[in-house]
Amino acid sequence: MAGPGDEHDPILDAKTQKEMAPSAPGTSIHRSGSRPQLDLSKAEIQGNFEERDPTILLPNQSDDISHLALDIGGSLIKLLYFSRHEDYSNDGDKRKRTIKERLGITNGNLRSYPVLGGRLHFVKFETHKINECLDFIHSKQLHRRDPYPWSSKTLPLGTGVIKVTGGGAFKFADLFKERLGVSIEKEDEMHCLVSGANFLLKAIRHEAFTHMEGEKEFVQIDSNDLYPYLLVNVGSGVSIIKVDGEGKFERVSGTNVGGGTYWGLGRLLTKCKSFDELLELSQKGDNSTIDMLVGDIYGGMDYSKIGLSASTIASSFGKAISENKELEDYRPEDISLSLLRMISYNIGQISYLNALRFGLKRIFFGGFFIRGHAYTMDTISFAVHFWSKGEMQAMFLRHEGFLGALGAFMSYEKHGLDDLMSHQLVERFPMGAPYTGGNIHGPPLGDLNEKISWMEKFVRRGTEITAPVPMTPSKTTGLGGFDVPSSRGSALRSDASALNVGVLHLVPTLEVFPLLADPKMYEPNTIDLSDQGEREYWLKVLSEHLPDLVDTAVASEGGTEDAKRRGDAFARAFSAHLSRLMEEPAAYGKLGLANLLELREECLREFQFVDAYRSIKLRENEASLTVLPDLLEELDSMSEEARLLTLIEGVLAANIFDWGSRACVDLYHKGTIIEIYRMSRNKMQRPWRVDDFDAFKERMLGSGDKQPHRHKRALLFVDNSGADVILGMLPLAREFLRRGTEVVLVANSLPALNDVTAMELPDIVAGAAKHCDILRRAAEMGGLLVDAMVTPGDGSKKDSTSAPLMVVENGCGSPCIDLRQVSSELAAAAKDADLVVLEGMGRSLHTNFNAQFKCEALKLAMVKNQRLAEKLIKGNIYDCVCRYEPPSLSQM
Repeated sequence: MAGPGDEHDPILDAKTQKEMAPSAPGTSIHRSGSRPQLDLSKAEIQGNFEERDPTILLPNQSDDISHLALDIGGSLIKLLYFSRHEDYSNDGDKRKRTIKERLGITNGNLRSYPVLGGRLHFVKFETHKINECLDFIHSKQLHRRDPYPWSSKTLPLGTGVIKVTGGGAFKFADLFKERLGVSIEKEDEMHCLVSGANFLLKAIRHEAFTHMEGEKEFVQIDSNDLYPYLLVNVGSGVSIIKVDGEGKFERVSGTNVGGGTYWGLGRLLTKCKSFDELLELSQKGDNSTIDMLVGDIYGGMDYSKIGLSASTIASSFGKAISENKELEDYRPEDISLSLLRMISYNIGQISYLNALRFGLKRIFFGGFFIRGHAYTMDTISFAVHFWSKGEMQAMFLRHEGFLGALGAFMSYEKHGLDDLMSHQLVERFPMGAPYTGGNIHGPPLGDLNEKISWMEKFVRRGTEITAPVPMTPSKTTGLGGFDVPSSRGSALRSDASALNVGVLHLVPTLEVFPLLADPKMYEPNTIDLSDQGEREYWLKVLSEHLPDLVDTAVASEGGTEDAKRRGDAFARAFSAHLSRLMEEPAAYGKLGLANLLELREECLREFQFVDAYRSIKLRENEASLTVLPDLLEELDSMSEEARLLTLIEGVLAANIFDWGSRACVDLYHKGTIIEIYRMSRNKMQRPWRVDDFDAFKERMLGSGDKQPHRHKRALLFVDNSGADVILGMLPLAREFLRRGTEVVLVANSLPALNDVTAMELPDIVAGAAKHCDILRRAAEMGGLLVDAMVTPGDGSKKDSTSAPLMVVENGCGSPCIDLRQVSSELAAAAKDADLVVLEGMGRSLHTNFNAQFKCEALKLAMVKNQRLAEKLIKGNIYDCVCRYEPPSLSQM
């Protein structure tokens, strides 16, 4: 997907704005009302989860507008801008209108692909290179777009206004006027900080995290229980702000000892030329050579009576008093680390005291001093933990450097951000110079060709740019009455905690799946990739599958030289992502297998491989449709009980067709699709490894005098194209239909491996309907056959049904599914559903195996990975899962 410096969609420019004085502290943020409103409903992050400043997508934004806001500090310029995404909607499609009417959807559009109406991009420049920032704005014409949606002309020079916060809003106002012909509207800095923090904490699921002893852990913040909290902004100095609600805050304290102190003293004492150089020095330092420790005073012993260990720092720089040394006798690395400890611990202690003063448990830290730096965060965390005796937590923000710019951006609008929910934000992590390691690598990339050239030039030797060489940590010591935080493992990269921030997509069409029993407790991922062994295994699996995937992707586009070049760039990019995650698992946020698989698909799309398995899917669909009539005839000749068992066996047998599984790919070379299906079906012998078929049979057919009641609506989450959907799930859907149950086939919005998509399903259903009156009538009622020429078949004439067969997209383009973010069409369809059928490894094993629902659930899959089989069901490859679950007890 495109990133801040890599746009394929039109860039929309900032609009004119009236000059406005900043609001008084403690009041709500004043927003200009003369500008067009930005539709921020269902926003989502697009970009790397650990990327420090991801782009935000605004899916419901339809106006041709582009906003631009900046936070110009003493060291860095943080720039945030909005760009519009292409709209693939097709409201004129009668089929979609029919489904829309049946599901009762009155707003929003049914689309072939999800509409990512807009994105928020995060870019940064060093302040002393402000001319590069101005060149970037000018190159994208972010300052000259007409604010009115009905006009496409650009604004004349001298009429535009840009929102800016920070000291640079005053310092560089004339330069902006001279270079860009725009005026700067200055926004109150503290208002912007608080407004940006409130938005991020409420709207982004993995925004906040703790950092102790080198370990990063993401914290889910309940937006209903956010306030009050303490916001500590560590810039040149430190401001401590108590936040009580939207627009309700007060600066309660601060200190003049902050980042500027560290940089200033460090520059005088070490001759470093930049803040980052000073931080790098600290990685190699040993502050025990210059700090006086408790052990130095007590002959290497602890002072256990008052709980101080020998390694506790008694006095920062204390040894410089008693040693006969000059400045040049001390290593710059040791001086830098001692300074970092001294300032960080004091910031932590002062923050703790203010939290204690107001009875607050949560403290969020941000500002340029933090910079995602591991030792800095560890030190502050240690201070807060020590002094509070573990009752308080220091937390940090992934977008911490962009709080001010985001607040300035929000000041353009009357609102819309307040109602934004985390499920409407999707973050994606494109490969590109502005993203590598959270550092600044200009110039930003302009198009795909530039991106490929950059990949070929800089990532040729592996992943050195995105995954810097690990550095050995020094023996650091504690300060101020407590011990040193220990680093994880034997090595800690200098940027090990540099948060990669991707592109934040705002997608208003995403909703939480309404049938989840408890959305707050829901965790989609079944496999815990925080476990090093699991993580290394699955990263290796994806790496080993990469050559076959590249070959398939290139072949899907005719094997042209252009396709080969893009395929090579994709391989380099995805390998770089995997290497980064191997070194720093939390680099892109909380990591699960679903995130990994989605990252792969996004990376393919980034290099314009939209549907790598398209020709394979078409071939397998055609082969399967030729077999379907015989299968339906066989099913109709069976008793009700035998037919139900055969249907479930058929779903499990057909699920063997999965191009994402190495074992299954090997099978493809040994026989035709029909041969493999028949072999798989013949091996279906009960009991299966997880076998709840008898319970499901009793629910469907009843037992004794107990008569079953039919389901009102069944949601069938389908998996692969070919035999899986045609010979497995469609016959099962047909069985529900003949019983009078409405059926909704739920498929991917975007292609992923050989998974069937919602856009492909109507043609598949039309092909199947030629051989079955039940499917034909149901498909007609569901609006699936309005464009298809279907001749009624001969089979099943004795059966009649008034239940419709419908198709909706699920809102994602991955082999897995996170039910916290589904399409509005699926959410609407779920409201009357009383049965959910999840089929396939990705949707029912990799994710959602432990998910609980308000309604009945049936999870069906063949396990095509030995490790997953052992881990999840204590079985073997090709074992089967038929898991039937009544509604969650909490919902009964």
